[in-house]
Amino acid sequence: MARSATLQTPTADTVPSARQAMGIALLVAVTFFMENLDATVITTALPQMAKDFGESAVSLNVGISAYLLAVAIFIPLSSWLADRLGARGVFAAAICLFTVASILCGAASSLEWFVLARVLQGIGGALMVPVGRLVVLRITEKKDLVRMLAIITWPGLAAPVLGPPIGGFLVTHFSWPWIFYLNVPLGIVAGWAALRLIPSTRAVESRPFDVVGFVLLAGACAALFTGLEWLGTPEPGQLAKGAGLVVLGLALTFASIRHCQRHPTPLLPLDAAAIATFRASIFGGTLFRASISALPFLLPLLLQVSFGLSAVDAGLLVLAIFAGNLAMKPFTTPLMRRFGMRQVLLGNGLIGVVAVLGCLTFEADTPWWWMALVLFISGLSRSMQFTCYNALGFSEVPKDRMSQASTLFSMFFQLAMALGVAVSALLLQLSMKVQGHMGAVQVSDFHWAFVGIALTGVVALVDALKLPANAGEQVLAR
Repeated sequence: MARSATLQTPTADTVPSARQAMGIALLVAVTFFMENLDATVITTALPQMAKDFGESAVSLNVGISAYLLAVAIFIPLSSWLADRLGARGVFAAAICLFTVASILCGAASSLEWFVLARVLQGIGGALMVPVGRLVVLRITEKKDLVRMLAIITWPGLAAPVLGPPIGGFLVTHFSWPWIFYLNVPLGIVAGWAALRLIPSTRAVESRPFDVVGFVLLAGACAALFTGLEWLGTPEPGQLAKGAGLVVLGLALTFASIRHCQRHPTPLLPLDAAAIATFRASIFGGTLFRASISALPFLLPLLLQVSFGLSAVDAGLLVLAIFAGNLAMKPFTTPLMRRFGMRQVLLGNGLIGVVAVLGCLTFEADTPWWWMALVLFISGLSRSMQFTCYNALGFSEVPKDRMSQASTLFSMFFQLAMALGVAVSALLLQLSMKVQGHMGAVQVSDFHWAFVGIALTGVVALVDALKLPANAGEQVLAR
């Protein structure tokens, strides 16, 4: 059994006050918003970016996947660096890297340059949010956990939905580089606030760096997502290469798990996975997040490429999901207290699946109000399920395991986002191959993709079925 991650002890003379703790939570929320906004803000800009780079719109999903992949690969480093160098310094440096990389993204003149800048941006994001969340978890009591996690995660939930309309507005009225330059003022303010609010902390006992664990984890993520990308491309011979990389990725994943179980101080401790509620949140929750993260990628493409809507009109229609998120927010905690987390996950999860299947009714002549209604219901379900999974994940994790739990949660969260985008692109490409119209995506291709992600949402509910009726009650006490 791997040793628990070492706890942080403040070097400052005071423990953060309630006001400072709230300020830290809001700061982490801003960085979470920045990180997740940049995961999807380019979706409505894909056609224009593809034209400038001389690529197809669908192939530019590599810009989304590269960002999410870099985040997933480097997240395991976050808690180790925070222990070794201190949370405040790592957090501020990560914000700086993210901001500089955003400038490089906006200045990109080719797909290769853009992907490299997105990788750097992803590395900054990987070290930014998990370290901030870890600080919040360590200064928050169980009774306040739902409220604090809601503050942190809700902006990240809203960002993928706000991304398309923000991107559409900037692309229509300015140009696509401005979707990245938007991060510059936010990054400057967040970096200043981090140095002012985050307490100076050091690990009592630093863990040695697990080189083998990092190589195995990075290799597994890179092989899996590159393989998925290649499986979804139309070039001859890529199917076999993609399948081979997926198999390699699965083998490296198994090797990573075995290594983490045997190593005395692994880079990614797995002790928290033994807790049933946490396990359900990262495994079932990952499948759920993968299914819903596909919508902000698929919908703007469907509305622009197949229906001929402008970038701003497509973005405004997708904004109905955000309206659903807002409308559900006041009811999430009361519903969890009334029915329990298990019942909420099952019932609300089915509503979410039905809402995804409702996208099958979308055609070029479908009334806008019907599409907005379906997306609004999807937003209601999305907000409820996100809040429930996040609260459930840390409800039974003891304080001495918060570090490893936060790292695992962050890694699976970002893997889910990358998986949703990669699988969506794969389903589109497979549908085009089967129907024999490569290079010209049609409405029927999007319908098959919606069916695939709806089935993923159904499979996600299996873990919720295994939970006890009182799962997560520790954080629901009044």
